[in-house]
Amino acid sequence: MSAPLTPREGSLEAPTRHPLDWRSADFYDESSVFKELERVFEICHSCRRCVSLCHTFPTLFDLIDESATLEVDGVDKQDYWQVVNHCYLCDLCYMTKCPYVPPHEWNVDFPHLMLRAKAYKFKQGDVKTRDRILTSTDTVGNLAGIPVVAQVVNRINKMKPTRKLLESVLGVHADARLPEYHSKTLRKRLRRHQSDHHSESTDSTQGRVALFSTCYMNRNEPAIGEDFVAVFEHNGIPVTIPNREKCCGMPKLELGDLASVERAKTFNIPILAKLVDEGWDLTALIPSCVLMFKQELPLMYPDDAEVLKVRDAFYDPFEYLMLRHKAGKLQTDFKNPLGKVAYHAACHQRVQNIGPKTREILALIPDTEVESIERCSGHDGTYAVKKEFHASAMKIVRPVVNRVKGAEAQHYGSDCAMAGHHIENGLGGAPPVEHPITLLRQAYGI
Repeated sequence: MSAPLTPREGSLEAPTRHPLDWRSADFYDESSVFKELERVFEICHSCRRCVSLCHTFPTLFDLIDESATLEVDGVDKQDYWQVVNHCYLCDLCYMTKCPYVPPHEWNVDFPHLMLRAKAYKFKQGDVKTRDRILTSTDTVGNLAGIPVVAQVVNRINKMKPTRKLLESVLGVHADARLPEYHSKTLRKRLRRHQSDHHSESTDSTQGRVALFSTCYMNRNEPAIGEDFVAVFEHNGIPVTIPNREKCCGMPKLELGDLASVERAKTFNIPILAKLVDEGWDLTALIPSCVLMFKQELPLMYPDDAEVLKVRDAFYDPFEYLMLRHKAGKLQTDFKNPLGKVAYHAACHQRVQNIGPKTREILALIPDTEVESIERCSGHDGTYAVKKEFHASAMKIVRPVVNRVKGAEAQHYGSDCAMAGHHIENGLGGAPPVEHPITLLRQAYGI
């Protein structure tokens, strides 16, 4: 199917996102799904700007170039799934490359089309047990985080023979870095935390923050959460945590399991909305979690007042600190210069359209030079650990690794802790990655 001809290549208007019509029968209709895949693939074939972003587009273009017709109509529709499976919804094609995103008349939203295809596939039951397990972050974390069990899991995850067994049985690549688990979670560490500060509001912030700890930071890297509290409290910003929370739902969204996304939303949103009503701003240390509440849930529930209330109160941590700085409320009493920092800007932070706030905050530190790397790491939480995709993920991260090596920096890190460890894996495990909030705490000397 050929795309309609138009003399206008792209749009000069700001990109916009349409609500996700995920409840309609047409959303899951096989003929409708494949018709839209063919239409958009034809447009992508005629453009090819996105070829360097990830492995999704090379896969599509290779299928076309190796077909009998050298066009999309020569590709077996069952091979479309090869393209869909390589997409991990980083959103960079939409945000940085595609000239045909809405409001352009061709209305190309490639990531949300891939999401629709994944949702159709999931509804058909075409999903691996491994993928159900990997995206059940709360369940896995609760089991692996049990005292003694956590130590055993961490030890096993570092043993080559057991990793080879895990690869053959579950399809988790033996060379992929798996996160460590902590029985003393972030929520346990912050349970008795009380702030001595009185909040000072500005035109754009309440001056008091509730940290959505996220399943990853809670179970896997609680020390980064402690660094966050130290930095925000140093800046006179009281910090609390929700009394309860579940995974934001992003792993299930990327699987196409929208029913599980709804269950997470139904659990989390009333708790977070109540915090907003009580005068708290919201944040999270994983960009994907922030994006889930800022973009994906509002697009799934555009008429839900509580979802929109949470959206409007949710901030990236460094976005929040920069807003405080502009209002004259940020402490700049830095004691320790960082030297050169190689900073990887995470995809799901970039697509929030907030600008390079992490870089701007780190650049405030005297005698500190920040080199930004705006390129996808290829991790996506689960993509990089899967047996069939690990090699592609390591290929995608290679340019980032080369930039880190070339920078010869004293520190490197990413707002996405998982992306940071993927880069670390590409570097052979040394030197260790450091989260930007950890670097900020070091600079303050607190």
